[in-house]
Amino acid sequence: MPSTNQFYFPFPPHFVIVMLQTANSTSAPQTDLAFQRCINPTCGATYEANSVRTSCDKCGDLLDIDYEWDRAVLPKKLSEFEAMWNQRTNPVRFSGVWRFHELLPFVPQDKIVTVGEGQTLLQQTDSVGDYVGMNHGKLHLQYEGMNPSGSFKDNGMCAAVTHAAMMGAKRAACASTGNTSASLALYCSATRLMRAVIFIGSGKISYGKLSQALDYGALTVQIAGDFDDAMIRVKQVSQELGIYLVNSVNPFRLEGQKTIMFRILEALRWEVPDWIVVPGGNLGNSSAFGKAFSELKALGLIDRMPRLAVINASGADTLYELVERRGVRWNGGHVNMDPIREYNDLMDREGKKADTIASAIEINRPVNLKKCLRALDTMDGVVRQVSDQEILDAKAKVGAGGFGCEPASAASVAGAKLLRREGVIAPSDRVVCILTGHELKDPTATVAYHTTDQEVFNKTLGSRGVTKASHANRAIAVPNELDDIIKAIQLYS
Repeated sequence: MPSTNQFYFPFPPHFVIVMLQTANSTSAPQTDLAFQRCINPTCGATYEANSVRTSCDKCGDLLDIDYEWDRAVLPKKLSEFEAMWNQRTNPVRFSGVWRFHELLPFVPQDKIVTVGEGQTLLQQTDSVGDYVGMNHGKLHLQYEGMNPSGSFKDNGMCAAVTHAAMMGAKRAACASTGNTSASLALYCSATRLMRAVIFIGSGKISYGKLSQALDYGALTVQIAGDFDDAMIRVKQVSQELGIYLVNSVNPFRLEGQKTIMFRILEALRWEVPDWIVVPGGNLGNSSAFGKAFSELKALGLIDRMPRLAVINASGADTLYELVERRGVRWNGGHVNMDPIREYNDLMDREGKKADTIASAIEINRPVNLKKCLRALDTMDGVVRQVSDQEILDAKAKVGAGGFGCEPASAASVAGAKLLRREGVIAPSDRVVCILTGHELKDPTATVAYHTTDQEVFNKTLGSRGVTKASHANRAIAVPNELDDIIKAIQLYS
């Protein structure tokens, strides 16, 4: 064991760092404060943090990671976290997740696993703001595509893998539409702590994401079915074989994802925005965001909550259907399950499968539905759905503004535009749209939107109801002659 303030780097220090400190470090927060709690208020069962669960043993409901906050040593104000930037050589404080360790103190610093995740930025953009209909200076994009695996998943995966390592896991598994598998595979490959086992549906993952999982050496299991089918199987297999499950049904995943909101507040000089707009798939992000702001408000670190908008793709609109059409609400934790069961039965009878170009949110049965309902309640939230046409148009405008994103990310911008058109969002509101994944996660959709090849356009996008590319940036075909090339450049630039 190294002495205090020395680091042990079992792998190249620029890539993977496992931080080791002695127990008497005065800067480390307490870590015996954490426990797991059932979200069902009629149950409320609690379990120790050092145990592996994805649901309550007593009632089967979802679990939260909770803390004895009255025993915690917390900053008096959020701006005190700025001092952590003075510790940039400390890999814990370099991480955009673990920099806020005091707000997720379930693990001692000597057990933290990090690959330098969370070095993301909040970009204020008037070009995209004009498209949405916002006043200048009011629209911000939180670009999570800058994470090591190219998506927001690394925020939660570093927390889940940290807990898995604490539990001595040798294998970790997930069902995935792509980003979760890429993130899990990266952490397992980089740390050599455990083997990644990923479940994907047939033809339901983009090559950009699949290539990552394969390159990082994950055991990839492709089943006949979609994400929802893969989710059922990975739960069964994980339970049968004792494999650590890292999907967002794992409550430690969501602890890491809380920090996206902390970084947004940091970038806004600790001022709370008016709106957080996020794509809705498995609903882990929206659930984590609600938990983050609820905790900050309860701890007196913020004085108000932003509003939350969760945006479904119209081809995968379960949350929209349940909330906006069937009236399902959190209701103090007493969720009326009848409309949910009825809708699930309807999807089964009709053989309805999620179908959207936004593959990262192509999910019919979101596992974090109840937690998302809670977030919508505490943040006075709304739910909307947008078409693949609206998503790709918004994606093109984001790209033209210099921040390329995968299709699912652009659902947040398309949703903000819709809410602005409806008058729900005011042009003077400060709005943050979450861009969840990098542009190169799904290059096929991008190329198809901008192509001059109508056959490619129709094959990739036309079947999904996309009929035009109003914001396409098409290549210009010219003869291989200098004069013709110069004329074309002069004409079009």
